[in-house]
Amino acid sequence: MASAPQTLGPAAVVGTTTWGATLAIILARRGIEVRLLARSSEEAARLSAAGEHPRLAGHAFPEGLSVTGDWAAGLDGASVVIFAVPAQTMRENAKRAAPDIARSPVVVSAAPVVVSAAKGLEHGTFKRMSQVLDDELPATAGAHCALSGPNLAREVVRGLPTSTVVASPDTDAARRAQELLNSTTFRVYTNTDVIGTELAGALKNVIAIGAGIADGMGLGDNAKAGFLTRGLAEITRLGVAAGADALTFAGNAGLGDLMATCFSTLSRNHRLGIALAEGRSLEEAIDSLGGEVAEGVTTTPAALDLARAHGVEMPIAELTNRVLFEGLSPKDALGELMSRQPRPE
Repeated sequence: MASAPQTLGPAAVVGTTTWGATLAIILARRGIEVRLLARSSEEAARLSAAGEHPRLAGHAFPEGLSVTGDWAAGLDGASVVIFAVPAQTMRENAKRAAPDIARSPVVVSAAPVVVSAAKGLEHGTFKRMSQVLDDELPATAGAHCALSGPNLAREVVRGLPTSTVVASPDTDAARRAQELLNSTTFRVYTNTDVIGTELAGALKNVIAIGAGIADGMGLGDNAKAGFLTRGLAEITRLGVAAGADALTFAGNAGLGDLMATCFSTLSRNHRLGIALAEGRSLEEAIDSLGGEVAEGVTTTPAALDLARAHGVEMPIAELTNRVLFEGLSPKDALGELMSRQPRPE
């Protein structure tokens, strides 16, 4: 594994989610000092005593990784701050961290690199996560990074080969984040298309719910392949309308993440779709995830708000929303999708 970068100081990871703990672990394995910020001192004490995350059993916290509920201490001197929290809590977490994110003496004349590792759109505002960070962290606005790609946490923590994208309009910030995260098992590419990278990562969760429904209904490989193809076309159409580069949706943040999320049994959104196809209510399907968050549930209505703002048609997202919140059965949703007026591809 690649050695620790020499130009970056301590890293702070906000959020004890499975993904947050995974990122903290892989950084600490490289010899980087990492502070994992918990919601409270009690949670920090529990995780510290256990020496591992409950959803990553068997992967002990390496030397150099500390868990703390003291955010002021955890963020002090951090040259990189990674937010790995559910999308709907990004704003409150950024608000809490804001007073302690200051110009760092570790990297001369540079603000800390702030990275969003969340994939979703804020409900009500339909803002991307970097936009939420821009709102709450104005001192570093315009240089925020988005981390996205086919990154299933339980494979990453095992050291299985993974590729990802870190996107930012600030190429220096993206390069610094790349230097921090890149290793022989976690290959990081940079991109300046933040809009495309974030929308691809958020919207594929909507498609993954439908893919899980298709698998739960036993519709076969032909149906699933066609569904994913049209799903990719749908999210690309919205992305381009919002200002993204269409090519981003053919890369790791787009097609790569879509495939991983729609096929893996580790995917929360895919598992939720299967549960819905089995006849469970949305509440029962969410409960079946054991406390993990399927971002596609809240992203679906936010995506439709964004689509309406840009005048973009999203039939898959529309039907998914009706299955999730309006009682439409998966069988009837399939019938509506297949009976749509034929059109040129």
